Amino acid sequence: MNAIRLGLIGLGNIGRHHAAYLLDGKVPRCELVAACASTPSKLEPLAARGVRPWTDAAALLRSGTIDAILIATPHYSHTELGIAALEAGLHVMVEKPISAHKADAERLLACAGSHPRQLLAGMFQLRVEPRYQRIREILQSGQLGRVVRVNWINTDWFRTDAYYASGGWRATWKGEGGGVLLNQCLHNLDVLGWLLGRPSSVRGFCGFGRNHSIEVEDEVTAYLGYPGGATGVFVASTSEAPGTNRLEIVGTLGRLVLEDGRLRLVLNSCDMHEFLRSATGGFTKPEVVASEIPFDNAPAPHAQLMENFVHAILDGAPLVAPGSEGILSVELANAIVFSALEGRDIPLPLDGHAWEARLRQLVATSRHEKRVAAGGTDDFAASFRR
Repeated sequence: MNAIRLGLIGLGNIGRHHAAYLLDGKVPRCELVAACASTPSKLEPLAARGVRPWTDAAALLRSGTIDAILIATPHYSHTELGIAALEAGLHVMVEKPISAHKADAERLLACAGSHPRQLLAGMFQLRVEPRYQRIREILQSGQLGRVVRVNWINTDWFRTDAYYASGGWRATWKGEGGGVLLNQCLHNLDVLGWLLGRPSSVRGFCGFGRNHSIEVEDEVTAYLGYPGGATGVFVASTSEAPGTNRLEIVGTLGRLVLEDGRLRLVLNSCDMHEFLRSATGGFTKPEVVASEIPFDNAPAPHAQLMENFVHAILDGAPLVAPGSEGILSVELANAIVFSALEGRDIPLPLDGHAWEARLRQLVATSRHEKRVAAGGTDDFAASFRR
């Protein structure tokens, strides 16, 4: 192949964004040739630009007219659409989360493992942002020493009730499987795992519909315990304005802080724990050197990640965000909510089937009446939803 014939399933907010940059030629050697949506009117603008419209996702996947598929549908359909695409011989890029819960993610990854000639990738575009790449380089270089603490406040995801009313699937156990963690903060959870790996346990405290007319979590504080003794706190909200996005990572040799578009590094002159054991004064500290690390924002991160996907298919380049790595963010989101519901620590790896059973119970016992605004959409491709 000299170019990839790409199909797109789902034309909600993010699906339309993907379609726009693809049609503008922002991804070389990739042509958007087909799109599928449950609402025919959403397909008309793309059809006018030569994209073949489909309303039957299964038929598109079996059609033989595409080489790869980008799945941008509500969460529950990701697993079965992904499996169907892999079984049809297609390469798959799936929007976050790769699945609504860990057990489904394991099913998707098992299918990918049995189709090694096809690629499965996750749309985790924060991995191409220079700020996180620089943080990862610093951590891997050992400049911070041994990591002892991470705090990430993610409260700048403000959403209104009108946002949640825009789709029947949004912010419900049945349609989405979770709230701020599974939707807005999944990218942050992916970056956290990419930087520091999997915690050994989590303890979650969640507000379920605390400030919105929803049944899932809209406010979260989670405590993370890591192998080796490091600790973390992850805070998230869709009801706090103006909100904060502050990532702080502390190691034995210094501190990194990312906030307000600035990445600041403070390095100790020596290991802080060695200093506290050897210093003769009771109130002294290691001398420090502070610096600011410049970075630019990725100009088109979604397109950049799609370009990597195309390079991986055509040239054998390594994936920036392999689908296999998408399971950790799902696991963290599931475990934090599970912990809050259970009122106890949850050890990791999470028992995905235990959370799946609890999630099905939440769906079965839900009495929440979801408000959907005029013109809002319901679930996509219900036949694919577990």
